[in-house]
Amino acid sequence: MATKTKNPSTTRSLPIALLRSRERVMGPIRGMLADAGVTEQQWRVLRVLDEEGPMDPTSIAERAVLLLPSLTRILQKLEDKGFVTRERDDSDRRRQIIRATQAGRNVIAANMDTSRRILTDLREKLGDERHETLIELLNELTALEE
Repeated sequence: MATKTKNPSTTRSLPIALLRSRERVMGPIRGMLADAGVTEQQWRVLRVLDEEGPMDPTSIAERAVLLLPSLTRILQKLEDKGFVTRERDDSDRRRQIIRATQAGRNVIAANMDTSRRILTDLREKLGDERHETLIELLNELTALEE
């Protein structure tokens, strides 16, 4: 007779714990982003472009953790707002290069102190060592091969 394995409680479920944690981290940031007039995804794209410089959409999607079809819509919205420009790559005319405009960089600059303050508060509540451990564990989880 097979024994039935009990499902773990939702308090011990990794997917649910990750979602709850994401909400805890992103809740205060969403308020900041709403005030800035950008979505979470638009913020990530602008942050990547601000940090890395101009790049192609595939690279942006990878670094901003977005699906390419979603990025296409996000880039259109950012372009409509005047936060990014698109241009053809001189060496490969099929390839686009996306660049943050000064207005896009200004959105990052105007909100970076608030973002840092929110994340510093969270780090202080966790403690430096536990915060670093959490980051390391999440990076290890991300790096696991399927």
